[in-house]
Amino acid sequence: MPEEKQERLATDLGATVGQLMRRLRAASPQGELSPTQRAVIARIDADGPATTAALARAELVRPQSMRMTVGSLEERGVLARSPHPTDGRQVVFSLTEEGRRVLKDVRQAKQNWLAVAIAERLTPQEQRTLATATELMRRLTRE
Repeated sequence: MPEEKQERLATDLGATVGQLMRRLRAASPQGELSPTQRAVIARIDADGPATTAALARAELVRPQSMRMTVGSLEERGVLARSPHPTDGRQVVFSLTEEGRRVLKDVRQAKQNWLAVAIAERLTPQEQRTLATATELMRRLTRE
């Protein structure tokens, strides 16, 4: 494929993935969580309890911004604080049962929307093509 077509494909793919991500966010329960809040609870779910500073570094935001995000999640009962195991000056945040429920509901809503969209909008052949494209995208994102 000529370089100019590869560049166009890269542009189109990036734009389309962005549109898909926005649509998936819109499919999650309204008012549940902001994108930053979702990212924080997903990170804690995947990586375990974390300090505000570690979350800020991981999400590439200022510590002050992360303190506000974590504070609102704690206020809603999604996160709980506990003393840092080795540094008494810090606290770590972990998911509560409510946090796990909220994260599960958000993920389920996204998955449901996407499954219905695939079933209703794509022919069986297009669904097979999408499965192949999904594997190719998985290869692109491997480190």
